[in-house]
Amino acid sequence: MAPAVSETIDAFHRGGFHIVQPKGRGHRSGMDAMLLAALVADDRTMKVADLGAGAGAAGLAVASRLPKAQAVLFERSSEMADYARRSIALPDNAHMAGRVSVVEADVTLTAKARNDAGLLDEVFHHVIMNPPFNDAGDRKTPDALKAEAHAMTSGLFESWIRTAGAIMIPGGQLSLIARPESIAEIIASCGRRFGGIEITAIHPRQGENAVRILVTAIKGSRARLSLRAPLIMHEEGSHKFSPLVDDFNNGRAAYERL
Repeated sequence: MAPAVSETIDAFHRGGFHIVQPKGRGHRSGMDAMLLAALVADDRTMKVADLGAGAGAAGLAVASRLPKAQAVLFERSSEMADYARRSIALPDNAHMAGRVSVVEADVTLTAKARNDAGLLDEVFHHVIMNPPFNDAGDRKTPDALKAEAHAMTSGLFESWIRTAGAIMIPGGQLSLIARPESIAEIIASCGRRFGGIEITAIHPRQGENAVRILVTAIKGSRARLSLRAPLIMHEEGSHKFSPLVDDFNNGRAAYERL
């Protein structure tokens, strides 16, 4: 018998780039990563840090859509960092491979340890993140790789957003996707580091509760928080994505700040 396939090569942005992902274990990237990448609306030559990058889908999506972007994928798991490196090396990604790199680092490190790990102060114009979203009390998965990617620990947003503030230039943009129940912790963690917070709720359909929130904020800004109009993912009575969400998912548009 042929050995079971333990990984897949998946196309994103309608073949604009591909990533290598574990099959049947670990975290597999999809819509969340593409919506996160859509939050970077910047045509300048600039640097983007993808914290907790996994196999690199979000960072690669930014680099694929924005030809002047350089992306650094920060990932704590050696196994997932290897998937990210192999993703970059795919022939289908040759057009942007020179602008994307991987650093194995724990994004919760502080001070000198953080810098020594490659998370250098005031380097990046954008920091994007899709932090683990399951409460520690949720049902445990037997998959250790998936558990590491999905299990939220106490103070997670505080530590990740602290690192984002440290490695970002003044005026840089933080972008993240999370579950709605994390909204209070995210706002509190931004504290005085970030202002001009913009929050968009994502609803599967009209009349259904939000399942995700998109958040952006600007380092050093003192602007007030804004709740934006919700994004509705699917057209009424179908599983078809709305035209705008489909554009975000396939790299044809960015979700610009107000």
